[in-house]
Amino acid sequence: MKRSEINRIKAEAHSFIQSFGFALPPFADWSPKQMRGPKAESIRERGLGWDITDYGQGKFDDLGLFLFTLRNGDVGDLNQGRGMLYAEKLLISRDKQLSPMHRHVIKAEDIINRGGGNLVMEVHASNPDGGVDRDNPVIVPSDGCPVTIQPGELLRLKPGASVTLMPGIWHAFWAEHGDCLIGEVSTVNDDRTDNVFEEPIPRFATIEEDTDPDFLLVADY
Repeated sequence: MKRSEINRIKAEAHSFIQSFGFALPPFADWSPKQMRGPKAESIRERGLGWDITDYGQGKFDDLGLFLFTLRNGDVGDLNQGRGMLYAEKLLISRDKQLSPMHRHVIKAEDIINRGGGNLVMEVHASNPDGGVDRDNPVIVPSDGCPVTIQPGELLRLKPGASVTLMPGIWHAFWAEHGDCLIGEVSTVNDDRTDNVFEEPIPRFATIEEDTDPDFLLVADY
């Protein structure tokens, strides 16, 4: 992705978020110099802030995702079973923009449609080898109620609805009938080690520096 494209996507995403009355934390407006400074050390260590990816495929409008990590605990706390064991993100899935099939090894997450279009999800269990089981139904909690998804069936979340995805549950998603603002509440998030994609693609974009950054991405840290 070109840095100029990333700057533009961030500006569009910020306006979309504000249209729902959602205020981002103060560090969302920090300059690259501020984000590289000592005051932002914990922000960098925990991977907070802006995250825009095309999964290394160079076609963001078709395959990509916008994310902003609002808070995140320490992976080391998970081993102790106490401390800040949670994370929260804000995502934007554009209309018909695919976030590809993947699962998490450790992270459990609630995915919440916060507004806009419908959020469409393809969801599968893991087979014994850890791959995608497309032959059997899978049961997932949706707003406290179990939902059975048959092979080939899609889960549609209207604004306000949510689904809980436990470790090992494969999922891909996209928006329909308009861009979708998505909330994610989860256990501690580690995007460098905890994402397993069905296809061998990278989690972060490769950036072409055609202009100066207006802000830093999590991947820039």
